[in-house]
Amino acid sequence: MQPITSTNELAAVCQRLKQHPFVTVDTEFLRETTYYPLLCIAQMASPDEAVVIDALAPGIDLAPFFDLMADENVLKVFHAARQDIEIVWHRAKTIPHPLFDTQVAAMVLGHGDSISYDQLVQRITGDTLDKSNRFTDWTRRPLAEAQLTYAVSDVTHLRDVYLALVADLGRRGRTDWMDDEMEILTSPETYRAEPERAWQRLKTRVRKPKDLAVLIEVAAWREREAQSRDVPRSRVLKDDAIGDIATQAPTTAERLAGLRSLPKGFERSKWGEGILDAVRRGLERDPKTLPRLEKPRGTPNGTATVELLKVLLRMTSESHGVAAKVIATVDDLERIAGDDEADVAAMKGWRRELFGERALALKHGRLALSMHRGRVVTTEPAS
Repeated sequence: MQPITSTNELAAVCQRLKQHPFVTVDTEFLRETTYYPLLCIAQMASPDEAVVIDALAPGIDLAPFFDLMADENVLKVFHAARQDIEIVWHRAKTIPHPLFDTQVAAMVLGHGDSISYDQLVQRITGDTLDKSNRFTDWTRRPLAEAQLTYAVSDVTHLRDVYLALVADLGRRGRTDWMDDEMEILTSPETYRAEPERAWQRLKTRVRKPKDLAVLIEVAAWREREAQSRDVPRSRVLKDDAIGDIATQAPTTAERLAGLRSLPKGFERSKWGEGILDAVRRGLERDPKTLPRLEKPRGTPNGTATVELLKVLLRMTSESHGVAAKVIATVDDLERIAGDDEADVAAMKGWRRELFGERALALKHGRLALSMHRGRVVTTEPAS
């Protein structure tokens, strides 16, 4: 097959695809050396046809593709959609909607926490995908026939996977269970890389307001640098270096040079001065303007409570055929252990009915865990 390389071809194809209730979508991109993902190709399929769009073709305008992504009359089906959506958001400032993510649906239906696409295809259709072209260079032209075959196969198999999953959701009364996850996936807030919020992605833990203020400013500086230079964040500054800077708060080049996590001579570069300016801004911040770091309320035997909640979560996941990750995260469990009114997804909607209420009952002794014939079961303690 030949990829679409002109705007007129693309517009005609998208017009045909708009006549269908759903299209399956996938993208191939590179981001190893850039901040923003470089879209190389996009592939789509309707029940009638499958196409590959050469996003790097000279002169091609992808506006018809982005218009289709925003068409409210056509459901867009992806697998593990987040990175694909990020590309559309960056290029067109639009979010594909309405949306169906087969990885999320698979988790809701008990296929595992983050099942891969080829595993899901194998499980549902019995077909084995050839993934040998997954990591080829999608920027090279002309695209090889094997690459095009691989790309088309992804979206044609996705049709069968989608139809099977949506039917299973309907049979089991779980169609509405995906709403919360889809709402997060289709929220612009999920994809806005605002420098002021960059610190939230770091695993570095800080305890003092001063450390937090410096962390926020240095992380924001790195984000702006990475965006303006279109390079990965780690090319600007490693995460562990930001943590060291936050706790040490160096205000001179000499003190900055003393941090082992920075390359030798870094303090004399223009980026070294940028970091020092960020540190100074952090130290000058009014502590009252800083975000509050939520801490679970302390409870006796808090760690033990979390471990019991993990067992209950695993039991709930297995008995109801829902991936544990969809029901609750470890952070959810820690917050539930410390606060009956924890503002977490596990304490809302269907998750609360399935797990949250039982978690509170376990925490307060109204539910007990015990062994029966080699299995962990729940019982109500004798009054």
